[in-house]
Amino acid sequence: MAKKPKVPKTKCCVSKSKCGRCPLRMLKEGTLPDGLTVKRRQLVRAKDGKPVKKKDLKTAA
Repeated sequence: MAKKPKVPKTKCCVSKSKCGRCPLRMLKEGTLPDGLTVKRRQLVRAKDGKPVKKKDLKTAA
């Protein structure tokens, strides 16, 4: 059975060790779902820069 992709958090929790679902870490590793990016430690849509809601993340991942 295939592993489900990790869903990023909507906002970085600013922990020193960076949790596994941190949007900053996922952006750096290249595991962030397509169409999403990070601005000011917050997960946003790449095309228009609007913040992402948890409901939208289910469809992205």
